[in-house]
Amino acid sequence: MDHSAVLALYDRDMRQGAKPDDPGSRVERTAHVVRHLSDARSWNGILWSALDEGVADRVIAGEIAYFSGLGVDFEWKLYGHDRPHDLGARLLAAGFRAEPEETLLIAETASLDTDTPPPPGIRLLTAVDPAGVDLVVRVHEKVFGRDGDGLRHRLLAQLAAAPDTVVAVVAMDGDEPVCAARMELVPGTRFAGLWGGGTVESWRGRGLYRALVAHRARVAATRGYRYLQVDASDLSRPILERLGFHALSTTTPYLYGS
Repeated sequence: MDHSAVLALYDRDMRQGAKPDDPGSRVERTAHVVRHLSDARSWNGILWSALDEGVADRVIAGEIAYFSGLGVDFEWKLYGHDRPHDLGARLLAAGFRAEPEETLLIAETASLDTDTPPPPGIRLLTAVDPAGVDLVVRVHEKVFGRDGDGLRHRLLAQLAAAPDTVVAVVAMDGDEPVCAARMELVPGTRFAGLWGGGTVESWRGRGLYRALVAHRARVAATRGYRYLQVDASDLSRPILERLGFHALSTTTPYLYGS
């Protein structure tokens, strides 16, 4: 895989050419940024920017004013290859706070082993209705310790209006959900994104995460998506690299608001 070429394609299709990621969202483009806008329960933020030292502070101030006028908190999704080099420091100076850095990993679906089964006794359930979504949210809240109302709202909206753009899968130990993850499929691009993978503590280290990656990779390949993309934490990065993913950049959420 040509890392530079794939990263350029990712920037073009998934950032500059971004599309709304749920039915109630919209994308706006200015000379300097691409914004994703939604309601207060969904994701609002900057997906891409084209800045230099001469305009960066002015554009940052303008985006703060813009989103504040809408009454929503927002995120500036900063990548390690974005310019200027000190953009992160400028965001901090303007009042943003940085979340932990993640690694942008990309793999070709054809290169991945999609035959990894779940452990014995585990069945995989695809969430297609409110009951299935509730199982996904239960895992999310237990693993990440965060309220899952926004995730529930987003998944239900996507399944109702654009079911071909999302795959949410839960690993079930009997009636108990023990691992969950989702995949966002972006029509008109070659990329599918893996998001939200998490395993309850008692089941970690037993192959569930790998099985859910393989399941989603198989679905992506079947639907004609060439690449899988992940914003990987330090915990998941080694697993994904062993599976065949490549680190192409980093990404850090800079948050503004309450």
